[in-house]
Amino acid sequence: MNSVPRPAQTLAPTVEDVGSRATYVFAVCRSDHPGFLPSTRGHPGGGPPRLLTVGSLCAVVQDVPAAEFSEAALRERLGDAAELERCARAHHGVVTAVAGGGPTVPMPLATLYLGDERVRTAVGEHAERFRMALERVAGRAEWAVKVHLTQAGTSPRSAAPGTGETSGPGPGPRRVSGRDYLDRLRSRQHLREQHRESALAASEQVDDAVRRLAVAAVARRPHGPEVTGKDRTQIMNTAYLIAEERSEELTATIGRLRASPEFDGVEIDVSGPWAPYSFTDGGDLAGHP
Repeated sequence: MNSVPRPAQTLAPTVEDVGSRATYVFAVCRSDHPGFLPSTRGHPGGGPPRLLTVGSLCAVVQDVPAAEFSEAALRERLGDAAELERCARAHHGVVTAVAGGGPTVPMPLATLYLGDERVRTAVGEHAERFRMALERVAGRAEWAVKVHLTQAGTSPRSAAPGTGETSGPGPGPRRVSGRDYLDRLRSRQHLREQHRESALAASEQVDDAVRRLAVAAVARRPHGPEVTGKDRTQIMNTAYLIAEERSEELTATIGRLRASPEFDGVEIDVSGPWAPYSFTDGGDLAGHP
């Protein structure tokens, strides 16, 4: 799931008492939006995704089984990693399809309302803010740029005191003294610190270069080793809003940076274009179910 931006989770109140169906909201777009791919299915068990017109806006919605999307059911389902991934992919698939047809405000994963009228009310109350958000992202897409410090080759091999490592005069290996061992530990730590400082400087270069192409940026907390792996340390994790016609400039810029000797031991990961999850505040605009 690392390749799919994961929206914030929003849990709805219990919905069983309003009938067998609830209204799931994927995104908001303009009423003149051309629609989305017929093959987009949304969440299994629900009806086909559809457009719900609200004045000059449209909410992209799906009728879903109320029992499967109640607060209790969602807590149980989204607490399972496999089920969370499936739900996130279904949500992201619809949002991506809609964003391919025009400006789109993605809503958070599991945004639910107790029927279409609640959706119309929520969208109508924030109509001006939705229109401003749509204007902001029109012709633009989100790109994720991550910078990693690689661990391989950043420190010399060390040996514990009393082990044979380097050869000296005579037929056998020389035993490493405690002083030698401590010196090697200090040297290794010094190299690590130098390499990390170089990686931080490199990430600043990346950020400066990409910001020249972007109209907005959102810096996020770097991921830990449970996401990046133990051999890489994430130094930078930033989303950028970039005009669609500048995507080739972005590719060229990243390629030039990767080829620079200053980026030895540093990796730059770029993914996109994505729907503008980070630049529309869909969660704030959602209101309450």
